[in-house]
Amino acid sequence: MSDTTATPAAPLDEVMLAMDVVDTLRHRQDLVDRELDEDAREKQLIAKLRDIYHQQGIEVPDSVLKEGVEALKESRFVYTPPKPGFGTTLARLYVTRDRWGRWVFSVLLALVIGLGGYYLGYKPFQASQAEQARLELAEGMPRQMDALYQTIFDETKVQQAVNEAEEFRNRGKAAAAEGNRTGAQSAIDNLTKLRDTLRQEYTLKIVNRQGVQSGFWTFPEINTEATNYYVVVEALDPDGKALSLPILNEENGQTETVDIWGVRVPESVYNAVAADKQDDGIIERNVVGIKQYGFLDVDYVIPVLGGAVTRW
Repeated sequence: MSDTTATPAAPLDEVMLAMDVVDTLRHRQDLVDRELDEDAREKQLIAKLRDIYHQQGIEVPDSVLKEGVEALKESRFVYTPPKPGFGTTLARLYVTRDRWGRWVFSVLLALVIGLGGYYLGYKPFQASQAEQARLELAEGMPRQMDALYQTIFDETKVQQAVNEAEEFRNRGKAAAAEGNRTGAQSAIDNLTKLRDTLRQEYTLKIVNRQGVQSGFWTFPEINTEATNYYVVVEALDPDGKALSLPILNEENGQTETVDIWGVRVPESVYNAVAADKQDDGIIERNVVGIKQYGFLDVDYVIPVLGGAVTRW
């Protein structure tokens, strides 16, 4: 058996009494201030404490009262707040997490959703769009130009169309190589327009119906001493349907898409048309020209002077 004898632990009731003594002393600070200033008066303080508990009907041993006084001196059973610091701040945040936790969680959730949508949704979509645009410029649009050029080459009956198509294609491919989408699209539009022009078939006829002039004359603004004569025409496809075509107005230099317009003709032709109509109200020789498949221009069957107007 060991020679050293362990000091028995104080009974729980004595510990509780000592804590109560300390609590009494803390609430009766006047006793502490007066009595503990001098060690000689400790016995008097213990006596007064004994009297206080005796009046409450509680008998407290002097050893317990003395233990309480010593505990107060040593700050036992007294809570000392921790010093401010990072650890203290974290502990207080943890304790008050019910107050700020939901708000922080909502903010974090919104942030995660926002960042997730941006990096997992928008960024890949943006990259995909950029890649599609790059591939379209590098491959799709040049391939479309080649296809249009080949169609024009196969369908045209005039070298002029091939020359124009080749020029459009070369300019368009150069623009695509430079990343100029507008220039590339312009070339495709011009090639498409050229192809459609080649495919058009119609007969240019003088308009001869109630309420519409068949011809007219004007004084040009730049030369009021001259007179320009026009016959009013329309383009009819093989089914007799009137087509709307882009016509350059020689008076203002603007191109308009119209279904009837005036073609400038010599005065002799104008007079012949007028006489034809005055004969019986019908213009028998009403064909001005024919546009055939594979050609760019109208093949005129009467003399024309190469000008047109869209308004009169």
